[in-house]
Amino acid sequence: MPPAPAYPPADIAAAVARALRNANDRPDPLADADRSSLKYAGLSQDFGSGAWRHLDDADLPQASNKTWGLMAETIKAVSAEYGGIIHKHVSLMEVVTQLCQLVEAAGDAPTAQQISNAFSIARDLHTNFYENELSEYIIIKGLMECEEASALLYALFWPAGAAAADGAAA
Repeated sequence: MPPAPAYPPADIAAAVARALRNANDRPDPLADADRSSLKYAGLSQDFGSGAWRHLDDADLPQASNKTWGLMAETIKAVSAEYGGIIHKHVSLMEVVTQLCQLVEAAGDAPTAQQISNAFSIARDLHTNFYENELSEYIIIKGLMECEEASALLYALFWPAGAAAADGAAA
């Protein structure tokens, strides 16, 4: 894993705000009161371990959907850490796009591409929850790529890196 560049928190917050603005995702103070970055980080860890449990049980649709949950909750955690609560699916894509642009602008196009690709894989796996067409091999590979991308997002954009995010689930 590449070392995390020092992104100024203001730049990350601006990227998140821009993403939510692009998605027309407005704050909802009543609904947002119990939504915290630590809650989302814990959920992302739960979804990741849940995906592996469902694979052990040969429940491929559930494993697929839990993989989507891993990525979605990771993105929500990072976004919430910088003041942006996500309410819409499109906002997930917008936040990933803005964060990947920060990474690419810092000179790390391969990492930006890895995160972007993993998000696309997670969306395909979310679709597989309904269609149940993907093989176990594809789902396992997708889960592994999404776990790596989740770890990168925490390493790059979470205060104190991935170790803090791991502790959020404890």
